[in-house]
Amino acid sequence: MAALGKIRSWSAFLVIVIALGLFAFIAEELFRSLDAQKSEQGQQIGEVLGEKISVQDFQKLVDEYSEVIKMQQGVDNLPEEQMNQVKDMVWNTYVQTKLIEKEASKLGLTVTDEEMQNILREGTNPMLLQTPFVNQSTGRFDAASLQKFIADYKSNKVSDNPQMKEQYDKIYKFWTFIERTLRQQVLAQKYQSLLAHCILSNKVEAKMAFKDENEESSIQLAAFPYSDIQDSKVKIDDSDLKAKYDELKARFRQPVESRDIKYIDVKVTASAADKSELNKQFAGYKKELITAADPTNLMHKSGSQVAYIGVAAPKQLYPSDIAARLDSMAVGQIYGPVVNAQDNTLNLIKLYGKSSLPDSVQVRQIQIAGASVDEARKTADSVYTALKGGADFATIAKKYSQTGDQQWLTSRQLIGSLEQNNSEDARKVTEAIENGKVNAFSNIELTQGNIIIQVTDRKAMTDMYNAAVIKKTIDFSKNTYRAAYNRFSSFVSANTNAESVIKNAAKSGYKVDELQNVTTAEHYVANIHSTRDVLKWIFDAKEGDVSPMYECGDNDHLLLVVLDKIHKKGYRDLSDPQVKEIVKAEVIKDKKAEMIIAKLNGVNSIQAAKGKGAKISAVNQITFSAPVFLTSVGASEPALSGAVSATAKGKFVNHPVKGNAGVYLFQVTSKNMRKAKYDEKTEEQSLRQKYLQYAGNFMNELYINADVVDNRYLFF
Repeated sequence: MAALGKIRSWSAFLVIVIALGLFAFIAEELFRSLDAQKSEQGQQIGEVLGEKISVQDFQKLVDEYSEVIKMQQGVDNLPEEQMNQVKDMVWNTYVQTKLIEKEASKLGLTVTDEEMQNILREGTNPMLLQTPFVNQSTGRFDAASLQKFIADYKSNKVSDNPQMKEQYDKIYKFWTFIERTLRQQVLAQKYQSLLAHCILSNKVEAKMAFKDENEESSIQLAAFPYSDIQDSKVKIDDSDLKAKYDELKARFRQPVESRDIKYIDVKVTASAADKSELNKQFAGYKKELITAADPTNLMHKSGSQVAYIGVAAPKQLYPSDIAARLDSMAVGQIYGPVVNAQDNTLNLIKLYGKSSLPDSVQVRQIQIAGASVDEARKTADSVYTALKGGADFATIAKKYSQTGDQQWLTSRQLIGSLEQNNSEDARKVTEAIENGKVNAFSNIELTQGNIIIQVTDRKAMTDMYNAAVIKKTIDFSKNTYRAAYNRFSSFVSANTNAESVIKNAAKSGYKVDELQNVTTAEHYVANIHSTRDVLKWIFDAKEGDVSPMYECGDNDHLLLVVLDKIHKKGYRDLSDPQVKEIVKAEVIKDKKAEMIIAKLNGVNSIQAAKGKGAKISAVNQITFSAPVFLTSVGASEPALSGAVSATAKGKFVNHPVKGNAGVYLFQVTSKNMRKAKYDEKTEEQSLRQKYLQYAGNFMNELYINADVVDNRYLFF
């Protein structure tokens, strides 16, 4: 009993201990949950209609689309600028698809498998003509060819031939992309078509539109430009600005957050000593090129931006400044060294050969391997002899687990492949394809075996050039960069706030530039490469913050940024300097119009208007359907077109017309109909198309209402 009493006396303490233990357990789980949620949010590249997309899922879409582009262009890699375009295209397509899918779902719109099959059977959709399944004879999409490929793909998916498997995988992924995109396109077309059928035109409108387009008026114009009144003579107060802002507020809607920055960009360039050293190098290169029968070693040693591949190529595959010189050069001639200021390079060219070769070659091949190279050679000799004796190419190819199908290769594809794999084997194959005679066979010995090639057709003969090109950037040395870095670093250390940076930049020889309305959709800051970290800083900083010094660009820029202004999503208010400037300009225009109109009271003729200081001129061919452009004020004036249309021939306008650049009075001197035939159906269709263009902004409205979040700048 004593023990029980002891326990009871401690009961309150035990309750507290147990409660604390439970709280610790719950808190631990809560923190884990919050950490997991934070980690998940950190991997989200964006959000559309409340649906999040992870960076991994987005990257898959980017990889998929970039592979499609590579296949279409016949290249293995895409440059950075093109990859940025791919990322933008993928993002915009993703957003638009989500918006359309939601609206279509509300309406019950879908694209059925049967509809897709009908589209494939018709074969007229432009997207289908971008696929490999186009009949070369008819130029039309061949559904049977697609079906055969899919069947072959399934049977070859586990093929022992890795090259064939890779090729089939690429084409299959390409087709699945086209099929999915086609389905999305058809759904969007259905939605737009439904929207289009909600817009109608009628006979009354058609007749009015025909008259508006074809009735031409000529006038005597009396113009009173706003520019004749000095802005200083116009008095405005805050109430005027507020009233005009409320009137124009819709103009200042901002669908995404943006930021204004000030920045100093230091571009490091080569010094005189750097240029002198590069000229010495090129003098040595030129001396070696004069005697070099094969420049391969020299080209490798030089580090040229243009690889030497040792075979003839179309001049379009050389840099444009080099291509412009090749036609005028003789074989064996050396040109340069010469500076190209556009790409900041020093260039040296030696033309080794010029020939007329086909731009496109149709070819088929059989790869021969064996337990040893000698065995492969013997097998290849037997196959080569059999083919020359009339054996069927496709039958023999199948014996070696290959299709032997014919394929067209362009010179761009051949050279691009050779640039990626610049080996002796690759050069042998390229030369055999370029120079092969139609229907002749070539048995080419490679390092690990043989390949038998037959050229079956050639077309589009063109001049090709074998040129050694040494192109090097006129770059700065480490010492030059170090000097620029140290100097700018000292400036940054001495100026730690926005005010001092802006005040002292010019004194130190630096220029402060401005950039307005930077958004998260940007790829670069101020068009400088490798500025993703700068962009992250901009959207994490507060107004007035000064960034650290960034090394960016192509390792040739030093950048300092001041965050000047944050513009939140929504309506910019009147305190925004840009908004205030626009509103102020509109208020001044209104005040000037009031001043001009007040002095025109009682003016009822052109002569009287002239007496008030008007600029008089004749203006012809005015129609209601198009704003008239007045050379006297340098502006288009829709209001004047409307007023002229409503005024009868010979009449003087009954009140002044307030325009964009002035106030106007006029007298109509003539009205005539153009010699045009009225076609009711054509006019109605034209009106409908015009209304559809107006309705075409629906996607922008859907975007604004979708609460789109774009965090791509954090990852790309």
